[in-house]
Amino acid sequence: MSLWIPVTIAAALFQTVRFMLQKTLSTVRLTPAGATFARFAYSAPLVVLGLVAYLTVTGTPLPSLSARFWTFAAIGGTAQILATICVVALFKQRNFAVGITFKKTEVIQTALVGLVILGEGVSWGGFAAILLGLAAVFLLSKTPGGEGPWWRHLTNRASVLGLGSGVLFAFSAVSYRAASLDLGDLDPAFRAGVTLAAVTSLQMIGMGLWLAWRDRAELRAVWDTRRTGLFVGLTSMGGSFCWFLAFTLQNAAYVKALGQVELAFSILASTLFFHERINRREIAGIGILALSILVLVLSI
Repeated sequence: MSLWIPVTIAAALFQTVRFMLQKTLSTVRLTPAGATFARFAYSAPLVVLGLVAYLTVTGTPLPSLSARFWTFAAIGGTAQILATICVVALFKQRNFAVGITFKKTEVIQTALVGLVILGEGVSWGGFAAILLGLAAVFLLSKTPGGEGPWWRHLTNRASVLGLGSGVLFAFSAVSYRAASLDLGDLDPAFRAGVTLAAVTSLQMIGMGLWLAWRDRAELRAVWDTRRTGLFVGLTSMGGSFCWFLAFTLQNAAYVKALGQVELAFSILASTLFFHERINRREIAGIGILALSILVLVLSI
């Protein structure tokens, strides 16, 4: 079994737990921006300390970080911040599992962004999976009890937040892969660690300055929720490292495709932890999207 497969599954599991914690924070104490900042504030220091410890113990020098590396790191980091805010805000619009499903349209969009930016295309099987995924999005975009054809519901708040997060996550994934590849032929895990440390540091500093300027009370709220926030940071660090390592090893579109296993984890979280109901239309939409994942994985 290729290393990127178990690494991606681990990343999906970490991410599901992190989103569960962020959902709790956003509905109880923090705004979407605050819940997003908590992720970076409590993970960036851990990532940097881990990298410094590795460099010290092994005597490995820090590689040269080019302007291209920092450009892709900044683009990916900014896109991920905005995408995460969209997802946390989405949790207040629809239930947990459907919110995650909307976010997972990123697999479709990552294939397109990867083709444009890195020239990494997908097979005809991948194209068929994209069409199936779009059908699932159309099905899920209709608000429960809504009237009229599906296309009238693509502009509701839940759909815009979900699809918008997918676009932004697609740009972040491809940008992270581009930044990691810019480091050359170093060990994949080391490249992933360096890229992760750079990105999370930029995110922590950028969001910290923005909140200090616009909403200092939210900074205090993030500190007040540090007991939960620390676990957000830990799960974020574990998940992010696994995602970055997988992006280093494999085409970002294929990584995101396999990462759709998060759907199964999110359904379990939605029903077992948040006691939310999923109606038949939503189950059908999730099922079609899961089928698109299978087709995409088999086309690799």
